[in-house]
Amino acid sequence: MPPRGSAPDANEGLLSIGSLSAATGIPIDTIRTWERRYGFPVPVRKPSGHRVYPLGLVPRLRRAAQAIARGHRAAEVVPASEQALDALLESLPQVPGRRVPPLPEQTAKGGDELLALVRAFDTEGLRRRIEADWARLGPVGFLEGQVAPFLTSVGKAWEQGRLDVRHEHFATGVLGDFLRAVRLPLSDRATGPIAALATLPGELHGLGLQMAALVFSFAGWRPLVLGTDTPIPQIISLAREAPLGVVALSSVQPRPRSSDMIQTLRRGLPRRIPLLVGGRGAHRVAKLKGVELIPDLTGLDRWLRAYRGAAPRAELALS
Repeated sequence: MPPRGSAPDANEGLLSIGSLSAATGIPIDTIRTWERRYGFPVPVRKPSGHRVYPLGLVPRLRRAAQAIARGHRAAEVVPASEQALDALLESLPQVPGRRVPPLPEQTAKGGDELLALVRAFDTEGLRRRIEADWARLGPVGFLEGQVAPFLTSVGKAWEQGRLDVRHEHFATGVLGDFLRAVRLPLSDRATGPIAALATLPGELHGLGLQMAALVFSFAGWRPLVLGTDTPIPQIISLAREAPLGVVALSSVQPRPRSSDMIQTLRRGLPRRIPLLVGGRGAHRVAKLKGVELIPDLTGLDRWLRAYRGAAPRAELALS
């Protein structure tokens, strides 16, 4: 590996940080954090002054992400030499199916493997798969590229009679536990505005709240998850009692009066507080004045990046 700032071998490919992220599945912010904290990966500079990364770094970064997904801390793994990293990986127990298949937009094979873990109530296997994909994709990519398609597959399998309610509850339980576990350390360090997250009365699907809360936490916000089936007056009262930065509603299955309830909420909230509505059912809610429809979690991430006054984004160190 060439020293910092030196020219790489002319035959070795060079990657931008975005391309390095795509090749390894490690988020850009994480790569920058590792470079700053641990001195790896080491960039080089092109004659133009642009920072790039040798292609040869990709295998080691992938192995580092794999070790972290198996429970080791970034501080132990990232600065380790290649020999030490190899020894560490060899010392880990061999797990059947350890290799994570390419994301499918839920390919039939990938979806079937996940559903098989659900059918078997394999908590450890499902969690390992979730952890590996989290390390590979980063928060928004993980939620949009893996969790959302997986939940859709579970829902379709239930509708078709291939899974029972107990399987659906098991899958959402494992996912919910994981999302809370990775979110809480970020929330504890967050110093940004408070985001109140809830579903409308009659809406009992709460996993979307956990997914949105993770995106808020990664953006440096402090999510306050009110839960499902939340009465409108309670949300309005909270806005009067706490310095909220935003109210966000998750809508999976809109009720007949959803638009009326959202309109009532908008009228009861101070004008300074944005009201966001997102989720699979958000597009069915009529466009209302003063209400911002968020199409997906990528859209929420985009909204948070553009929001003025938000805290700096959290540093995801995968540790």
